[in-house]
Amino acid sequence: MNNDREVIDILRQRIPSFECTRGCHDCCGPVTASAEEIRRLPVKTDAEHETALEAYNCVYLGPHGCTVYEERPLICRLFGTTPRMACPNGCKPEQMVDENIEKLVHHFNRSTRQVLV
Repeated sequence: MNNDREVIDILRQRIPSFECTRGCHDCCGPVTASAEEIRRLPVKTDAEHETALEAYNCVYLGPHGCTVYEERPLICRLFGTTPRMACPNGCKPEQMVDENIEKLVHHFNRSTRQVLV
């Protein structure tokens, strides 16, 4: 894997998806993401970031859930796919994420510049 964009794309393909409980946003608190992941998201104002942080929410959480769901960061994709980051509503994919993929996501996050979402 040569660059962050390629790593992100490969890891995204290997994290299983599942259907969330409608209207739930229990896992949508502030998180960090790599600078490359942030570049893929719409720019938000400082005021929008501050308002979200005051409510302990993600700045991309809208009235109907995640407004950047298709581009959400790797850490958000892991929620509910591993016992270590279980969904509080018990939602999960048919097959949980491979432990090695989870480790690669955490390694990627540790080894890249992280920005508060």
